[in-house]
Amino acid sequence: MSIPESSLHTLEFDAIRDRLAHYTAFSASRELALSLTPATDLAEVRQRQALTAEARLLLEAWPELSIGGARDVRRAVQHAARGGILDGVTLREIAATLQSAALLRQRLSRLDARFPHLIDRGNTLPALPQVVEAIERAIDDDGQVLDSASPTLARLRHEVRVAFNRLHERLQSMIHSSALANALQEPIVTVRNGRYVIPVKASHRREVRGLVHDQSGSGATLYIEPMAVVELNNRWRELQSAEAEEVQRILSTLSEQVGAAVSAITSAVSTLAALDLAFALARYAIATRSIAPEIVEWRPDDPPPAEPPFRLTRARHPLLPTDTVVPIDLWLGGEFSILLITGPNTGGKTVALKTAGLLALMAQAGMQIPADQPSRLPVFQYIFADIGDEQSIEQSLSTFSSHMANIIRVLQTLDAAQQAPPAPDEQGLFDHRRSVALVLFDELGAGTDPVEGAALARAIIGRLLELGVLAIATTHYAELKAFAYTTPGVQNASVEFDVETLAPTYRLSIGIPGRSNALAIAARLGLDPALIEQARLFIDRKEAQVEDLLAGIQRERDATAAALQRAEELRADAEKYRDRLAAEQQAFAAEREAALAAARQEIEAELREARQQLRRLREEFRSVNISRQWLEEAEKRLAAAAEQSQQATEKLRQKHAPTAPPPPAERPLQVGDTVHIASIGLNGEIVAIDQEDGTATVQVGGFRMTVKLSELKRTKAQASDERRYTPPERSVNLPSAPDVSMTFDMRGWRASEVSDRLDRYLNDAYLAGLHQVRLIHGKGTGALRQVVRDVLATHPLVASFSSGGRDGGEGVTIATLIEQ
Repeated sequence: MSIPESSLHTLEFDAIRDRLAHYTAFSASRELALSLTPATDLAEVRQRQALTAEARLLLEAWPELSIGGARDVRRAVQHAARGGILDGVTLREIAATLQSAALLRQRLSRLDARFPHLIDRGNTLPALPQVVEAIERAIDDDGQVLDSASPTLARLRHEVRVAFNRLHERLQSMIHSSALANALQEPIVTVRNGRYVIPVKASHRREVRGLVHDQSGSGATLYIEPMAVVELNNRWRELQSAEAEEVQRILSTLSEQVGAAVSAITSAVSTLAALDLAFALARYAIATRSIAPEIVEWRPDDPPPAEPPFRLTRARHPLLPTDTVVPIDLWLGGEFSILLITGPNTGGKTVALKTAGLLALMAQAGMQIPADQPSRLPVFQYIFADIGDEQSIEQSLSTFSSHMANIIRVLQTLDAAQQAPPAPDEQGLFDHRRSVALVLFDELGAGTDPVEGAALARAIIGRLLELGVLAIATTHYAELKAFAYTTPGVQNASVEFDVETLAPTYRLSIGIPGRSNALAIAARLGLDPALIEQARLFIDRKEAQVEDLLAGIQRERDATAAALQRAEELRADAEKYRDRLAAEQQAFAAEREAALAAARQEIEAELREARQQLRRLREEFRSVNISRQWLEEAEKRLAAAAEQSQQATEKLRQKHAPTAPPPPAERPLQVGDTVHIASIGLNGEIVAIDQEDGTATVQVGGFRMTVKLSELKRTKAQASDERRYTPPERSVNLPSAPDVSMTFDMRGWRASEVSDRLDRYLNDAYLAGLHQVRLIHGKGTGALRQVVRDVLATHPLVASFSSGGRDGGEGVTIATLIEQ
């Protein structure tokens, strides 16, 4: 069971696949993207969505993650399996693909439990180190067979160089000899038919003994191989042939190894393509600000759900510009299963229709959808769309006939699906519930007599109700608006239109039928009011009543909207007054504290003066004869004065103590705030905030971390007069060092990409405790190598660097990091 190809074409799913293909990394995954089709099985759809969600989560943490230098080498591997011999470039592509598979397998195997589907896919990637080592040992980065590929090849190439040098030395001595100075057209050595020759004047042919291999167009010059170098030429050609045979033998041996592993290599390419498609789906979701929809299990025969199974919240058509598209809210399957959208032309009815169908296709293909949460969809076994004018001159079909032919096919397919016996599931059980179908009809019943068209549309809607499908249709018929208003299971909706500006707003309102607004628009454009009134008299009375009903509903809706706006304004005023009151309470509290402090200081000054008087009295008692009774009375007076001062302080405190104000609202976190990170128990300073993602970048010592705002709490400084509290010692678990490979492949990069990405890699390598790293940039023109080494020369973490030597030559740079 699959979605009809005509529905994919009508809803423009092909355009979505084309855009998705731009995010793939090689031809195999591009083919998967262009051939992507929606699934109709609940388990498969959920699995696809889970894989896309895992890929997006991984890419948000590691944006540079990719499949590396993989290529679609399946055809070449099949050729090798049939006994064909592959060239060096192809063998090198096979080695790069296997290396990418091994590296990706290693990275995916180290993921945590949040990525079960990616881990499972990574475990299926084969490891063929023997094949990779054999190819790298024999073939260089440019696809040429190395001298070290075999001892025989090394010997033959040495002998070829010796023979070539002897041949050229002999020819050079001949062209510079005085004996042949007059016979030569030019003192040069050239090649004809693979043999080295010299240009001789035709008139001096007899002066040079040798074999004529060619002559100039004018016949004035003959290209002669002197007899003195014939044997040298023969020896050089024989050695070249022997070298070519040895190279062919080496390529044949490597091709046999590749052919023997055809199954594993083909599987590796297929798995890499599937993983790259998942990464492409994730990148497309990030680019379109999409979300993962909830895929619900629902059938028409199930009990009524608490929430509609089909709900799109602020959904956007993915092919429209994101800065101009108007989001819509749309739901089906709760109180109603069929939605009738009415309103003026160019108001957005068809866009709403296509948005619902296209997002359902994307969700079942494993794509995230451009909408907001909560958005949910069931898995549709059938999606039918009859949108647009498909009249055919060849088939003698009018617009009405074309639409009706499509509607007949849809109804026949749904009838057959309902009557077909159920198929057993994996447990052998039969599901007798009806299939889930989505039907989209544009301008239902249009193209014929309005009375008959409206009656036919009502009959079709009634049949769709019986079949239990979810359906959305657009129409202009007033009879259908009244039918939807009075029929259970059917609901009106409209696209809004601003009569003042004569422009659509593209907003979809469910529960409110739309108006054509033809007379209002004509009046707004300046048509004679008498003609407008005469036109109103021609409108059928029932239609006029329906339009009046719609106008009344619209007025009530506008009044409700105005009341809601007024309530919102009052709420804003209340918040403003609340903030003002909180500020006044804070000011009053500060004033009260200042008054208490001043009174406390005054009382303390009086007590100090009383104590001083007591000390003076005691000193006088020692020096003069004062009775003990008088001293005791003085001490009592002093105690009474202290008690009186304490009572005055308490009365002053009670006098200035108001009712406890509500705690002021805590202001949002801002850049520069010092915060406590609950997950690691450390304090840091906020350096950046991303409100859309709900995260903040926090500087903790020498590190920067991205943390959810919910984990951060602003720290408060202790008062200077309070005793400081020393917190108990606690263990702090810092984030584990990143898992970084010792090899960093930059082949194929632009020079502008190197600086930032290489800097991040060197930082990660240093944190991972690596002493040396191997940077692969290839030879090429040397521009990429120069950029890499310029970065290394100034990088603070690099102690030294050098070329790869035997380990890649000038195509690789070995960087030694500073000791930790």
